[in-house]
Amino acid sequence: MMDPRCDQTEAWAALAGHFEAHGRDFDIREAFARDPGRFASMGVEAPEVFADLSKNRIDTATMHFLLDLAKECRIEARRDAMLRGDPINTTEGRAVLHTALRAARGKGPFSDDVHGVLDAMLSYVESVRDTAVSGIRHIVNIGIGGSDLGPQMVVPALDAFAHPGLTLHFVSNVDGHDIVPVLRRLDPAQTLFIIASKTFTTQETMANAHAAKAWFEASGGTDIAKHFCATTTNVAAAAAFGITTTFGFWDWVGGRYSLWSAIGLPIALAIGADNFRALLAGAHAMDAHFATAPAAKNLPMLLGLIDVWYRNFHGFTSRCMAPYHQGLKRLPAYLQQLEMESNGKRVDLDGAPLPFATSPVVWGEPGTNGQHAYFQMLHQGTDVIPVEFILVRRATHAIGGDLHAPLLEQLERQHAMLLANGLAQAQALMQGKSTADAAAEKAPTASKTLDPAVLAKHRTFPGNRPSTTLVLDQLTPRSLGALIALYEHRVFVSGALWGINSFDQWGVELGKALCNDLLPRLASGDTAGLDASTAGLMQRLRP
Repeated sequence: MMDPRCDQTEAWAALAGHFEAHGRDFDIREAFARDPGRFASMGVEAPEVFADLSKNRIDTATMHFLLDLAKECRIEARRDAMLRGDPINTTEGRAVLHTALRAARGKGPFSDDVHGVLDAMLSYVESVRDTAVSGIRHIVNIGIGGSDLGPQMVVPALDAFAHPGLTLHFVSNVDGHDIVPVLRRLDPAQTLFIIASKTFTTQETMANAHAAKAWFEASGGTDIAKHFCATTTNVAAAAAFGITTTFGFWDWVGGRYSLWSAIGLPIALAIGADNFRALLAGAHAMDAHFATAPAAKNLPMLLGLIDVWYRNFHGFTSRCMAPYHQGLKRLPAYLQQLEMESNGKRVDLDGAPLPFATSPVVWGEPGTNGQHAYFQMLHQGTDVIPVEFILVRRATHAIGGDLHAPLLEQLERQHAMLLANGLAQAQALMQGKSTADAAAEKAPTASKTLDPAVLAKHRTFPGNRPSTTLVLDQLTPRSLGALIALYEHRVFVSGALWGINSFDQWGVELGKALCNDLLPRLASGDTAGLDASTAGLMQRLRP
């Protein structure tokens, strides 16, 4: 490999020594006591996003060694290679150019192609959004993975900006129990189906596409060409299906990085051309920050470095995402694919097995729901799990409709409650509660017969549990674009440090191949050559 892997650097050895001497027993509370200016020095401004890193188990020395690691691993050079279109996806011989999809006209690679498709798509979008003419009231996106998770995350996040006369639906699972409840609510004359598959061969997507077509025709629908469109490069296959309106994209657009491309068609239909361009502009602003900000103030760089510090030195196995905004309810699921499919790798670019851990498990729910589910474990469980809070300063209730003043006032009070809860959870994770403090408190719901000393131990919080807080001023197309791009670049940084290819996904292939073998066996009952478990289960599952 041209560039050193993280564990082959002097900085890695220095980090190991630093961890043993200072990192393992680092106490965030003591760090604040020593440094009253810790919040100011560890706050990072990026386009549309402010990050408070001060509640992490890091200090100036830790960041010094981590920045040395980035320098030795030539992260900035690797970044520049990605941005200019070098084939950094080495196992597939492809460039990685999702950033080109949001570059200004004439300012990025393949600009004429990108903006040609974008202009055509957004012209189509505006014709559909003219519902008086198009007659469309329901839009069903049929895709899976990157062709589903991005649009399904963005559309509800930007509900305040959505067309009031259009309802968006998302179908992804090959299980018919996903599509049937959607179809029940539709009128074929008022419905547009989007078939999202680059190859127009994705098993789950095409199965659901044929189900939708069967329903459409059986329900009296006419004119497939008007009511079905596709985001695909296989124009011939789409035409054979009856589709004449298609929007393509390129092999340098990975599925989990594709919402900026024609795969974003349902997003654009929901929020309109201008807002879709604002989404792209926000992402481009974060691209520019990643490309130009010095490493010590480069937010994607810093977050990626902290991820490596936690995964490889502290041994933290997962990260909890806690967006305190209901609109971001699908963000944890989106980030699961973005990070775990990108960095869930066990060999480096040369195919050598890695002697260290890579992607953490990413999971979460929106606040305040998560507080009433799994936050118990975060506060008092045996595992330390870093938490990432996302707080949005201003609500968008007034943007989305004509709500009456009393309701708006109540919603503003509820938004303040939401923010207070997010702040309190981050504070509680860090501060904890000592046994002495617990013993001095009254607990009205506690057993009257339990020894108070025992009760105090049950009500002790260890604290010193790390978190990062990201703050947006308001959840808008531009700020959401910047936030998503921030996560994309952060994943790139940690993957580059680990020396892996973050842009392939061979782990998805084996199960697909085995499914293609097992499907006809379910019909025939042929178990020849199967392991005993698979054969036995298949016999139980056969019709």
